[in-house]
Amino acid sequence: MSQSHAGHDHGPKITNDNQRKVLIAFIITFSYMIIEVIGGLMSGSLALIADAGHMLTDACALALAYAAFRFGQRAADQNRTYGYLRFEVIAGLINAIALFAIVVWIAIEAIDRFRAPAEILAGPMFLVAVVGLLINMLVFWILTRGDKEHVNIKGAVLHVMGDLLGSVGAISAAIIIYFTGWTPIDPILSILVSVLILRSAWGLLRNSLHILLEGAPENARPEEIQTYLMGAVAGLAAVRHVHVWLITSGKALATLHVQPKDGTDPRHLVKTVEAELAKRFDIQHATIAIDWPDMPHDEGEIGQQPASASADHETDGNHTGHDHSQAGHKH
Repeated sequence: MSQSHAGHDHGPKITNDNQRKVLIAFIITFSYMIIEVIGGLMSGSLALIADAGHMLTDACALALAYAAFRFGQRAADQNRTYGYLRFEVIAGLINAIALFAIVVWIAIEAIDRFRAPAEILAGPMFLVAVVGLLINMLVFWILTRGDKEHVNIKGAVLHVMGDLLGSVGAISAAIIIYFTGWTPIDPILSILVSVLILRSAWGLLRNSLHILLEGAPENARPEEIQTYLMGAVAGLAAVRHVHVWLITSGKALATLHVQPKDGTDPRHLVKTVEAELAKRFDIQHATIAIDWPDMPHDEGEIGQQPASASADHETDGNHTGHDHSQAGHKH
């Protein structure tokens, strides 16, 4: 088997700039969350308390993101050959679950408010909500200056976006209550904000689970890789056993077998395949094995494919005709 990157560093570079921005955002968010809790209790506003509760999950999300960055920098060892990169994805999953939990809490509180309306002080509610909006805008600006595609940055940004909506809702409720005295608007707006948060939470949960289940990236499906390589690489007779997955957000890895045509230099073929994977699919680390023409093949392939292959072997999304129990192909 040819290892396409000898001495390759499997981990993505985690910048100090991202860490610093996440840490600053955490300090700002956690500090104002305490103020907003006090303001919500004093004014009696559910919308404000809900926004404060969401800011608490924001603070937890940012703390997890910062911890994930710190753990992600730890070197790989004999037990964890890719280091601690998956910790970042786990943190993203926890963020999503926290969002679901806060939505449930807001819904329960809103139902209680409909049954037993409480007095709400619109003036203090308005002032706290306006300051909260400005704080959330500042935190959003800080986070979007970083790596916006990182799973944990995405999670933190989604939390802050939910907070922005929560602040807008609280401001709107305060204005309506001040001029009309209609207090049911407070739990109504809380529920509307919760629906928007729920949508973001589902997207984050789905992406995190996809990575943890070693799903293929959207732009690098095994069938697409096979077809592309057969058309782009001269001297390539067949491509087999394509596996591609994400070790963490935006970092794809792949293993595959290639069969050279007669007279093709296998070293040059491996380097060419490696370059095409990086250029077309952004796969920076690939492990490539050579299948020689005289080797028996009992699995489906693209290229010199046995006529019975399509009938006897099914291909799923990430594992093209490959039996994981086969000796020598443990990923």
